[in-house]
Amino acid sequence: MKNETETHDCIGSSFDDFLKDNGIYEDCEAVAIKRVIAWQLQNYMDISHATKTSVAKKMGTSRSFVDKILDGKNTSITLTTILKVAKIVGKPVRFEFEGTKPHCSA
Repeated sequence: MKNETETHDCIGSSFDDFLKDNGIYEDCEAVAIKRVIAWQLQNYMDISHATKTSVAKKMGTSRSFVDKILDGKNTSITLTTILKVAKIVGKPVRFEFEGTKPHCSA
């Protein structure tokens, strides 16, 4: 019986590799990230019984814009908007480029 850490000869590339090979990795990643942002905001609204109107007021925007934020498929979102959502839901935001080493110029 094999344990979970053993490799399997029958397994090919990862799902990420499949998405990259088909040129859709970045689009899928953007949708996944946006869905998390939308879920976080919706979860906050559900727990705090906040309305779209009250969230819009806190963000200094319109109710229709809150609808766009809550639309997980709409990936058009600015860093400013992400930071406003983070402030409302009380969560920190961290952006980083994974797997890269800092470049020092001397």
